[in-house]
Amino acid sequence: MRKLKIVQIVGTRPNFVKSAPLLKVLRKNSKHFDSILIHTGQHYDRNLSQLFFDDLKMPKPDIYLGVGSGSHAQQTGMIMIELEKVLMRLKPDLVIVFGDVNSTLAAALVASKLCLKLAHVEAGLRSFDNTMPEEINRIVTDRLSDILFVSEKAGQVNLENEGVQKEKVFLVGNIMIDSLVNNMETAQKSDVLNRLHLEPYKYIIATTHRPSNVDNGETLKVLINCFKDISNRLPVIFSCHPRTRQRIEEFGLLNGNENGQFRIVEPLGYLDFLKLQSKSKLVITDSGGIQEETTYLGIPCITLRENTELPATVDVGSNTICGTDPRKITSTVEQLLKGRYKKSGIPELWDGNTASRIVEVLKEELL
Repeated sequence: MRKLKIVQIVGTRPNFVKSAPLLKVLRKNSKHFDSILIHTGQHYDRNLSQLFFDDLKMPKPDIYLGVGSGSHAQQTGMIMIELEKVLMRLKPDLVIVFGDVNSTLAAALVASKLCLKLAHVEAGLRSFDNTMPEEINRIVTDRLSDILFVSEKAGQVNLENEGVQKEKVFLVGNIMIDSLVNNMETAQKSDVLNRLHLEPYKYIIATTHRPSNVDNGETLKVLINCFKDISNRLPVIFSCHPRTRQRIEEFGLLNGNENGQFRIVEPLGYLDFLKLQSKSKLVITDSGGIQEETTYLGIPCITLRENTELPATVDVGSNTICGTDPRKITSTVEQLLKGRYKKSGIPELWDGNTASRIVEVLKEELL
């Protein structure tokens, strides 16, 4: 029996976290699948790329495109140009993409144009906000996909409403949780709390990287000042994306007289950040992945957006949508510190076995 050639395409930190467990299970099934990993290079900084590969014990990519940064159009176009050459040579039986980043959209377009079968992991998620570049990427990728792997029931509903054939859609759970479960024991050995001089459950984590929050000087100023105010209650550790740091410097938002309780740190590796999250009192973020991880960990999460594509994190999990209104953010923090935050649970199939379910579907659908 001929082995099926499967190509996984990744480009960013969230992609790595989603790809690692699937790559591991596929390679355990090497009798059936020849699995190839392509890294587009969308995230190329060591803290955004190599450190995550190391922490997740991912093998070196079989192919590295090295496209780097650029505008959405430039980056997507460069990935398409380079990826087309590779996929025409490889002629895979299936291309697998993850999430909603530019690498995902570019790979979906190239695979579709080459008439290659396409699978989308984390399909069906919708924020219903077309001003988010990620929303466009999700919609187009799902429209082009032959197999759609859904992480929560809302995804099934969205795809059904969009007219996607039910037989193409599979509810398999959240693959990011596979990585969390697989690495939690190792993460707990991290000495990150000692390095940052923190006590468990006596600090808050903050992150923000979305263009709507960091590219507007006034919005970013409001958020930074809000973090500073909150740090009067508990230390705030601001894990700062390179893009965000650049904007902070451009807008002159730090004057050197900051409260010592508000601390900006470089982006951490996967294991360090997982440990930091698991021992935090609260996380304030605009990251989708962090909304998912905090839900599984039962750590309260405040999301700095007006919407989320992950309704299960709100309906079942620990997430609260606050937007960028400092009064709402501060009020939610105060309620938490008074012990009045909502109880949360874990959504269905967020159990660490999603990669295995995906591979079982691939066997049924492709072999």
